[in-house]
Amino acid sequence: QVQLQESGPGLVKPSQTLSVTCTVSGASITTDFYYWTWIRQPPGKGLEWMGAITFSGSTYYSPSLKSRTSISRDTSKNQFTLQLSSVTPEDTAVYTCARCDGGTHYYNFATKDCGSWGQGTQVTVSS
Repeated sequence: QVQLQESGPGLVKPSQTLSVTCTVSGASITTDFYYWTWIRQPPGKGLEWMGAITFSGSTYYSPSLKSRTSISRDTSKNQFTLQLSSVTPEDTAVYTCARCDGGTHYYNFATKDCGSWGQGTQVTVSS
């Protein structure tokens, strides 16, 4: 059974870089045709697909966030990390990692295409 667990700072100051890590157990992030994905949900709004890193290490980002987003991985720890730079209060959200079907991007994202989810971690941007 695949399990994903996010870990993050909880509180980030405006203009700083937000960093959230997803630790995966029960599956390797380097095998099978999956996209290891970051999704966020601001308060009162819907889910937003942010980006993904594939089993081969390729990365894809939402166009609206691409200039500020970076996703990397540590295969020795079976982890992948989201970094979002120059944050503002509008980046306050629950950040969740998920294992999604290969080919799931911002333009065709649907929750049914992501079979395993972390519990999410709240990140608040405030001074």
